[in-house]
Amino acid sequence: MQCAHAVTFRFAEPHDAAVIRAIEFEAGLRFVSVGMTGIADAPPMPLELVERKIAAREIIVAVEADQTCVGFVMFEPQPARFYVQELDVLTAHAGRRIGAALIEQVAQLARARRAMQLTLSTYRAVPWNAPYYRRLGFRDIEPAELDAALIARREAHIACGLDESKRVFMRRDLA
Repeated sequence: MQCAHAVTFRFAEPHDAAVIRAIEFEAGLRFVSVGMTGIADAPPMPLELVERKIAAREIIVAVEADQTCVGFVMFEPQPARFYVQELDVLTAHAGRRIGAALIEQVAQLARARRAMQLTLSTYRAVPWNAPYYRRLGFRDIEPAELDAALIARREAHIACGLDESKRVFMRRDLA
C-alpha cells in the first residue's frame, strides 16, 4: 500500500490486534474533552472481533518506519459501498493527515472492487467526527435517504445504547 508522511499502510496482521485495541482505547479518551465520558470509559472492541476483521482483511493500519502502528481504519465491504466502521489515530499523531490517508486507502480498495461509495455514522457535533469527515468529502445523509441497511445499522446503534439524535450518517461518492 502507499506511503505518506513517513507512514505506510497495510492490511492489519494478527500480531496487530492488541495495538489496534490500544489505539481505539486511547482515541476514545479524547471524548472526555467534549463531555462524552461514556465513550472514554468504554472498553475497546472485543479481541475476537478484531481478530475476525483482521482475518477478513477489513482493517488497514498506518505504521511508522519502525513498524509501530499509529492508526487504523476498520471497514465492511457491502455490495455497492464500503461502510467505514471505525477510524482511530493516536492523539500524538493527530494533524498529520493519517486519518485522511487511511480513508483514501479504503476508497482505493472500494474503487478496485467497483464499490462507488463510502458510508459511515458519526457524531454530528464532535469536531473530529462529522466536521472532519465533511472536510474529507463526505456529505450528510438525510434520514429520509437512509436505505434498509443503514436503518438496520441505526437500530443496532440504538440497541447498544448510542444516542442517535446526536449522530449522522454520511456518504462520500467515489469517482
